[in-house]
Amino acid sequence: MDSSLATPLDAGLQRRRDIATISTIGVAHGSSHFFHMLLPPLFPAFIQAFGLSYSELGLLVTTFFVISGAGQATSGFIVDRIGARPVLFVAMGCFALASAAAGLAQGFGGLLLAAALAGLGNAPFHPADFTILNKRVSQPRLGHAFSVHGITGNLGWALAPVFSIGIAQASGNWRYAYLGTALVALAVLALLYWQRDAIDDRQGSWGHAKAAPGTAAEHPMAFLKLPSVWLCFSFFFWTTAALSSIQSFASPALQQMYGLPLALTAYVVTGYMLAGAAGMVCGGFLVARAERLERTIALAMAFAAALLLLVATGLLPGLLAAGVAALAGFGTGLAGPSRDMLIKRAAPPGATGRVYGTVYSGLDIGFALAAPVFGWVLDHGMPRGVFAGAAVALMLGVGSAGLVGLGLARRRGLVVAGS
Repeated sequence: MDSSLATPLDAGLQRRRDIATISTIGVAHGSSHFFHMLLPPLFPAFIQAFGLSYSELGLLVTTFFVISGAGQATSGFIVDRIGARPVLFVAMGCFALASAAAGLAQGFGGLLLAAALAGLGNAPFHPADFTILNKRVSQPRLGHAFSVHGITGNLGWALAPVFSIGIAQASGNWRYAYLGTALVALAVLALLYWQRDAIDDRQGSWGHAKAAPGTAAEHPMAFLKLPSVWLCFSFFFWTTAALSSIQSFASPALQQMYGLPLALTAYVVTGYMLAGAAGMVCGGFLVARAERLERTIALAMAFAAALLLLVATGLLPGLLAAGVAALAGFGTGLAGPSRDMLIKRAAPPGATGRVYGTVYSGLDIGFALAAPVFGWVLDHGMPRGVFAGAAVALMLGVGSAGLVGLGLARRRGLVVAGS
């Protein structure tokens, strides 16, 4: 066969493989965010059924994120050792068990078990997802892969309350909602098994440069010595703290500051997530063209921080303030694909799972610690602090990303000088 005819065919085959991998991992990631919200949408039902306090309900959220954060760092090592695909299968099984535990719960203990199982299921998704994407997706589409990954996460967050509350209201029994979520977990597990070839991280090596021949193998924990890993961790901590502020408290803060009804301000979080998804679409194109990713991150997140500070002034008309707060999500979404590519560049060869697991555990810790802090701010009559604090957290994240980029630039300079 003429070799000139083989290249387009090969390119077309790679494109189909990329799309299969990106879409399958996108659904899996969306399901993990869906199960972030396994319990919170039905908190009012738990109060009525079991007489629980808000402190007990908050403990359920903390349990989820503490187990997810600790498990995320650990699961990165497991992914690097046995592969990402079997770990994803087990994770979806944990979500199905969590749904069963929630649906059968007879009190706080049963719900606590559900939160723990859901946190355990959520733990391996980022190291597993990014290991598969980095190994199987071709370099020109990797930025778009990161973009789709982030978008589906936002959509999972947005869908979960509608799904659970909708079933509970339609059936008149909140327990039926968890039959629905169990079926979601099993359906995604079936999809992953059906598309198992598309998520087989034993095939492909796009994202993994091999160590030079004769180079001594590093200790599995050696990556923890890299400042870039901990700077990426801090980046996730700060940006997630900002997200936690908006997700949990933007609605009541806007109500207190501007006198808007809660029925309206509740849509600000949905708007923030949808604007974030739109930003991620644009960010997928930017990441393919940007060499200094930290600059893209800085500009995007500074834009978001400026909008949140504007809302914090209290000078805007109420409806405009709600719209501006939602629009800030575009900036954080725009930074998302560049953020994930920056971590990829910072990861040493062969340690993708460990690095992503450690770095993304900053997300869980940010959620677990920031919510009580911003709740305290709101309890003490400082609603402006919700938006101002989120803006400050975003700018601290910009600083972390800038230091990562500076370290990578120095590394490139040393490589060039030594070549």
